[in-house]
Amino acid sequence: MRYFFLVLIGYCFATSSCRSTKHITQLIAPIDSSSRLNRSIADSIKMVDSAIQQFKSHHINFITFSAKIKVEADGTSGKQPDLTAVVKIIKDSTIWISISSTFLNIEVYRLYITHDSLILLNKQDKWVQYRSLDYLQDITGIPFDYKTLEDLLVGNPIFYSDNITSFQRQENFTLLSTRTELFKNLLTLTNDNHLMLHSKLDDLDIARHRTGDITYGEYENKDGIYFPVYRQIIATEKNNLDIKLTYKQYEFNKELSVNFSVPKNYKKN
Repeated sequence: MRYFFLVLIGYCFATSSCRSTKHITQLIAPIDSSSRLNRSIADSIKMVDSAIQQFKSHHINFITFSAKIKVEADGTSGKQPDLTAVVKIIKDSTIWISISSTFLNIEVYRLYITHDSLILLNKQDKWVQYRSLDYLQDITGIPFDYKTLEDLLVGNPIFYSDNITSFQRQENFTLLSTRTELFKNLLTLTNDNHLMLHSKLDDLDIARHRTGDITYGEYENKDGIYFPVYRQIIATEKNNLDIKLTYKQYEFNKELSVNFSVPKNYKKN
């Protein structure tokens, strides 16, 4: 249990302008001298560009974020006790997380995360750990940074880039495939407004066999922000992890203070 929550957070861990029209054309079909085919290609380019722009318009830009989350986790070591996480984020600055046992209603861990550091308090055994953010990456094997963790918690896509390798509109959903230096990311979007339903991550390094599946559901539109209050995160490499996050409360851009102190009687661990 000592490192379980760190592993959980690690496993759970943006966007810029669209690709050029020339690249989108190459994804659809080669240019032909036929004017009819060229018109068809032009219409396809507009459709693809419009879909990607709408998808990217859902990216959540915020100043502050706070939430109360029900956490259910099942892993290689079996089903874990349900947890309640209280999260506070000041964008590009600080992530504050309090973890409590849902059954006992007792705070177990408290985390304070910045761009380059992590402080973990064990509230029951009264010890503290000071680590660089790289430490979390080392023990989980997941290549994330501070921004990736922020994006995951607020519901933005992670390991996404504008290197679009395929686009396909089907009857009930749209498939968008992108590629970063580390992962292939197959995104499933709704057809109507191109909200993200699923992200399938596959490591480009086949020797590592890292895969991740993130499901996004139960969207709410609050003040123009589409927010998925349900997430399921399945990750596999050497260990397997299945996490369900249900957001019971959440707020964006409200006045928020984050206080974190280490009691003097806590031992360094």
